[in-house]
Amino acid sequence: MTWVKKSLTMEKIPDKIKVKLLKKDIRKKILLKISSQNIFLRHLRSLLIYKKLFSLKEFKLAKVVMFFVSFNGEVETMRMISEALKIGKKVVVPLVKDNFLMASELLNPEKELQKKGKYGIPEPIPSNFRPVDLSQIDLVVVPGVAFDKSKRRLGRGGGYYDRFLSTLSPDVPKVGIGFKFQIVQNLPIESHDIPLTHLITS
Repeated sequence: MTWVKKSLTMEKIPDKIKVKLLKKDIRKKILLKISSQNIFLRHLRSLLIYKKLFSLKEFKLAKVVMFFVSFNGEVETMRMISEALKIGKKVVVPLVKDNFLMASELLNPEKELQKKGKYGIPEPIPSNFRPVDLSQIDLVVVPGVAFDKSKRRLGRGGGYYDRFLSTLSPDVPKVGIGFKFQIVQNLPIESHDIPLTHLITS
């Protein structure tokens, strides 16, 4: 009887609100899995993802690569950033400024990142902000809470990456990276959601 009441209640909810509720529920479940993942397994899976990314043809061709700086159990990107710099790529990372995601060149990850930027995400110290023309970015490595097999992604709910990705050329590869348990069958989508071009998991 309770299930019937819940189903009838959901039927009365507008589609936009249904989508938001579904997204919220998926976020809660996947974030719990991310935070509770064994540290050794996170290191191992991150290493496998790193190898897959660096083997990707589009990554090899890219001269300017935008990475996210991982936190709270996400796929570890610091090694990827350091290795990309070592092989001569120009590395760009995000910085939240006035509620927008800005692209900033990173030269020295160990010295130029503050541990807690906005929302607790590591980002460049303001004095080290080096804006990058978005037309220069050849590839973006995109974070996500969840993904589906159609290469759609679910972020943390702020819409920062969707707004940022919408400003890039459609030809720029958008590579999502995540753990296999972050993949769901189908993600609920909204008109502003930007799909990925590639998805790498382990």
